[in-house]
Amino acid sequence: MFTGIIAEQGRVLSVERDGNTSATVRLHAPSSTGGLALGGSIAVNGVCLTATAIDGQDFSVDVMGETLVRSTIGELAAGDSVNLERCVPAGARLDGHVVQGHVDGVGVLLEREPQGNWERLRFGVPANLARYIAEKGSIAIDGVSLTVTAVSPAAEAEPWFEVGLIPTTLAETGLGTKTTGSRVNLEVDVLAKYTERLLAFRTDGAATGTGEAARAGGAL
Repeated sequence: MFTGIIAEQGRVLSVERDGNTSATVRLHAPSSTGGLALGGSIAVNGVCLTATAIDGQDFSVDVMGETLVRSTIGELAAGDSVNLERCVPAGARLDGHVVQGHVDGVGVLLEREPQGNWERLRFGVPANLARYIAEKGSIAIDGVSLTVTAVSPAAEAEPWFEVGLIPTTLAETGLGTKTTGSRVNLEVDVLAKYTERLLAFRTDGAATGTGEAARAGGAL
């Protein structure tokens, strides 16, 4: 699990792809490799990946086809900067929000507008994800935990949402250099996804405790 608080901007050293089925990405990350063990989890632009090789201040991750299709990891090239976060240790402060590192889809930066010392950013979002994004709710953009400040109407054909970036976020994450048209990884609030899934299985019987599952439970 992660919190969406970026610890470091890493640099991509190389990307070796096997078509669209897999890839190996090697990264330079001086602040993130200390104590990182083989098999350890690390979020790269919001994608939870496993360290498969560690060499001093460099580490490698293997990326499967599902991740290449669902996220922007497949678009990385040598020299690119990426947001990095190590998994949160038990008992640590949850400074952002619960982030799994499971990217739900890719958004596109539509607008960015300075607002004094902070900036307003508007992102286009896939229609199938819009229902999970609520004003004042949480969202992870390239692994950065942010608060949604505005959303498009429910009937909007091309849905969008907005966030505000403070100077620290602009300076210490890759979101500070994104330009209009840039693609970003999105992870919506996991609570919204689980709520929808639970409701999809709800029946009158389950709601009243008279369904097969309830009777089986009572027999135990």
